[in-house]
Amino acid sequence: MCDAEGDPIAGERDIMDLVGNAAWQGAQWVAIPAERFDDTFFQLRTRVAGDIIQKFVTYRVGLAVLGDISRHTEASSALRDFIRECNRGRQTWFLADAEELHERLKG
Repeated sequence: MCDAEGDPIAGERDIMDLVGNAAWQGAQWVAIPAERFDDTFFQLRTRVAGDIIQKFVTYRVGLAVLGDISRHTEASSALRDFIRECNRGRQTWFLADAEELHERLKG
C-alpha cells in the first residue's frame, strides 16, 4: 500500500523503484491511491497508463488503483471501457478503497 502523500506519478520512471522493490519482496499486488497519479495517467491518448501498467505486467505484480476517479471517467467513455476491461482481469484493478481490494483478493 502506497501512501496518499508523495510525489506524483506521471510516468513509468516514477514507478520503477516501486515495482522493482515490490517484485523483489515477493509482493503480488501494489495498491496506489488514485490521487498520486498525474491527470495524464487517466488520459489514454497519452499512453502513460499503458506504460505504467506494462511495467507491472513485466514484473508480474498486480496494480490496484484505489479511490474516486469519477471526474476522469465522466469525461471519457474510452477510459470507462478501459477500466471495465481491467477490472475483469487479474492484473490491474480500479477500485474504490482498500476494503474493496481485500474483498477481490479473497474471492
